[in-house]
Amino acid sequence: MKTISFARIAMLTLLASAAHLYAQAPLAVPGGPVARDVPGAKELPDPNTTYKVVFSIGKPAPEPGKANPALASIANYVNTLAKYGVPPEHRKIVVMIHHRGDGWQMMLKNDAYHRATEGLDNPSLEMIQKLQKAGVEFRVCGQLVVGRKINPEDILPGFQTDLWALTSLVDLQMAGYVHVAM
Repeated sequence: MKTISFARIAMLTLLASAAHLYAQAPLAVPGGPVARDVPGAKELPDPNTTYKVVFSIGKPAPEPGKANPALASIANYVNTLAKYGVPPEHRKIVVMIHHRGDGWQMMLKNDAYHRATEGLDNPSLEMIQKLQKAGVEFRVCGQLVVGRKINPEDILPGFQTDLWALTSLVDLQMAGYVHVAM
């Protein structure tokens, strides 16, 4: 009969408890995707690192009435950071909406989205709200707002209007943000 030392039992109990807590950790973006575990993966999010990322979205959803898939990718990133223990104060995430294509419409309140899309509901609204609640900052290019003659009252709450996406992207990168174009 094999005997197990007290130290081994304590370690196994501690690991099982930690695994249980880890599995129960709430996602930063509830209902959003999260990266799957990869056995032996070498590069993992570091809870001691402050992640400063600006995602620029210029592409539209693949078809009218569908949420912009870039938002799910951003939720996946935020949830993966949270899953690996990166605290909210170390997640500095900015989303910049700009003028390329029709991706900009996701920033509209539902009634304005109805007018812009012949009666469709804003399919990106729920994910934007979840991302905002998770601490993701949303910005919109002021040149887009002026060029498309968008009434500022039609823009979703919590969106910051900047002078120009290009200026913001450069300024954020100079402040240490990594730029990811989507």
